[in-house]
Amino acid sequence: MVRALYMDNSYLKSWNTKVVSVTDGKYILLEQTAFYPKGGGQPWDEGFIIKNDLKFKVIYVDKFSGYISHEVDKIGLKVGDEVSCEIDWERRYTFMRYHTASHLISSILYKRADAKITGNQIELDKTRMDFSMQDYSPEKLRDFVEEANKLIEQDLSITIDYMSREEVIVKPELARLAVGLPEKISEFRIIRIGDIDEQVDGGTHIKHLKEIGKIELIKTVNKCKNNRRMYFKLK
Repeated sequence: MVRALYMDNSYLKSWNTKVVSVTDGKYILLEQTAFYPKGGGQPWDEGFIIKNDLKFKVIYVDKFSGYISHEVDKIGLKVGDEVSCEIDWERRYTFMRYHTASHLISSILYKRADAKITGNQIELDKTRMDFSMQDYSPEKLRDFVEEANKLIEQDLSITIDYMSREEVIVKPELARLAVGLPEKISEFRIIRIGDIDEQVDGGTHIKHLKEIGKIELIKTVNKCKNNRRMYFKLK
């Protein structure tokens, strides 16, 4: 499989490609794509696949058996069609800001509280993060968010790299999810925030921390033993 275009360039908004498969008239595989499929707590991209002057709205994107499938709102695309694609950029950029903010907070949680992420959900107006944390208090989480905001003011750069499975295994701090590394993957994408954090990740991210804005903690929840939840929004 060709690597998805967003893996190396999250800022790509439009591109030209070819339709390589059509199922039931509305499930489309493209020769190359920058549409992000649902995964890792980040929602799918929306946008358009355009053939001549006819626009097909992309209403859902997911990955099946390693292939990124695009559901469109009507039939009409055919195998071999030369098309152009456009991402709903405002939606995507909002998710990028929230995703990088989540990395920043998860880095602080890991370093300050030895906490790993057990679940998360990015939305357009807020993000939810679930994490393991033994010594929990709302005051600590507020302090962690303030620490993240101070780091944002440093405007550190976010960069992308790749590592083999063997390289990642000897650096367990790279995998911040409690479930560990996905199986059957030989090469992992690494997201770095300056020299303060690096994590295995397949989502889309901004290039500079100041693009986040300011993180505002909405509420915290003590779900059960060692399982905590926080909600935050960006201003």
